Amino acid sequence: MKRRTFFKTSAISGSVLALSGAAACTAGSEPLSEKVNLTDFELNETTVAELQQKMETGELTAEAICQKYLDRIKLVDPILKSVIELNPDALEIAKNLDEERKSGKVRGPLHGIPVLIKDNIDTGDKMMTTAGSLALAGNVVGKDAFIVTKLREAGAVLLAKTNLSEWANFRSDNSSSGWSGRGGQVRNPYFLDRSPCGSSSGTGAAISANLCAIGIGTETNGSIVCPSGINGLVGIKPTLGMWSRQGIIPIAHSQDTAGPMCRNVTDAAILLGALAEADPDDAETHLEKGDIQKDYTSYLKADGLKGKRMGIAAQMLPSNRKVKALFDQAVADLKAAGAEIVEGIAFDHHQKWDYHSYEVLLYEFKIDLNKYLAEHPTAPVKSLEEIIAFNSANADKEMPWFDQEIMEAAQAKGDLTNEEYLEALANSKRFAGKEGIDKVMEEHQLDAIIAQTNGPAWTIDWVNGDHFSGGSSSPAAISGYPNITVPMGFVEGLPVGISFFGKAWSEPVLLEIAFAYEQKTQHRKAPGFKQSLMEE
Repeated sequence: MKRRTFFKTSAISGSVLALSGAAACTAGSEPLSEKVNLTDFELNETTVAELQQKMETGELTAEAICQKYLDRIKLVDPILKSVIELNPDALEIAKNLDEERKSGKVRGPLHGIPVLIKDNIDTGDKMMTTAGSLALAGNVVGKDAFIVTKLREAGAVLLAKTNLSEWANFRSDNSSSGWSGRGGQVRNPYFLDRSPCGSSSGTGAAISANLCAIGIGTETNGSIVCPSGINGLVGIKPTLGMWSRQGIIPIAHSQDTAGPMCRNVTDAAILLGALAEADPDDAETHLEKGDIQKDYTSYLKADGLKGKRMGIAAQMLPSNRKVKALFDQAVADLKAAGAEIVEGIAFDHHQKWDYHSYEVLLYEFKIDLNKYLAEHPTAPVKSLEEIIAFNSANADKEMPWFDQEIMEAAQAKGDLTNEEYLEALANSKRFAGKEGIDKVMEEHQLDAIIAQTNGPAWTIDWVNGDHFSGGSSSPAAISGYPNITVPMGFVEGLPVGISFFGKAWSEPVLLEIAFAYEQKTQHRKAPGFKQSLMEE
């Protein structure tokens, strides 16, 4: 599938970075000249439960926790460029939540927990929502997205918004994941010359680098699971409709969804349940309504692999021999934990779904984006056509490396009554869903399908664009079914993930599998901020 399967800083030696001058500055920060160990942080790898315990005992307050993460962002993010805008009210919000706690009111497991969200999600506060584009600079909206309202109700603190692949990577065939006109190039915290994958690049890099407790990304095809896998995170792409899409800058309503990006399965499950709710004003999902729960942590069982029957997606086996070795070890670990593995699972319509899905995205992008812009009076541009014109007029800032041929192709499409669109929509859903995931799972009586999430991160290349190194996101993304990625190990120090996906609304069983695998293997390791593999 075209897009959707989709610097230089001072000298770096190991995990100790010499910061000086402009390379070490963000708005409001001071230049640093001394060497700083970026791997040394008080809250490194701290979980939501551990943060709650610190607040309950009085060791830390929500305000203090947020301040520590803000200090961490100030130190680290000039290198990563993963955070696009800080919330100026974050500390005040945290302080108010501390007062609630003192009065005996604790809203739940996210009370006082800081969160980062991708800059294509509306927040009714002082932060802009731009999808990384200068064309939307100044788009300060008046209303929270549905999931942001849920976050606030849960007591989370919106700490900042994250950088992303501009327009969620739907602009050019040879774009660089993590680059946006507004935010610059996000870098992988394991090796800074490597891609963070996209489009939720900023969330992936920031959460992996411990710039915040938990994060939220969005996915149309691969944009949660790929940056999660490549940055050593757990990512959940929920069933379409489990999280509302209202108030999120769209690509295509038939595939778009937001989802958790966290350092462990437990935190991801907590976040998943906190924001899960059917929204009557949300778009059509093309799926039957399923059971949406408030709490998914009850499915986190150490013995969750016992009796599970899983199939290996044979057409998605790794081509990289080192990734294949990791995958083979993962299969052995799954078997040792009590799972039954069925090899050679084949999809009848493998890759056919991509062609039809891409046509759907082109049609829906123009219609859905124009609708979003029409509903946002603060948006400086009012249509895809105006965005294309803006990019052309500001090509030195918006198109220094790659063009906008995908946008132009979308602009040329008709409306959603077009027969070409309707046929492509029906085929993509059928090939990936009923005659794809559903069929093979029923034939082989499976609880889940497994595949590599990603290959090793490639070097950032602004001339040629991304050169993806393997993936498996398409069937779950196109069908609208759930997909969970968990760290599977490392290739030359670069994280690789394993994906567990299945039928619509199967999050409970996928979480059982993912958690048990995580607990058995414990592959997650914090990044070292090395400049390149040459340091190894």
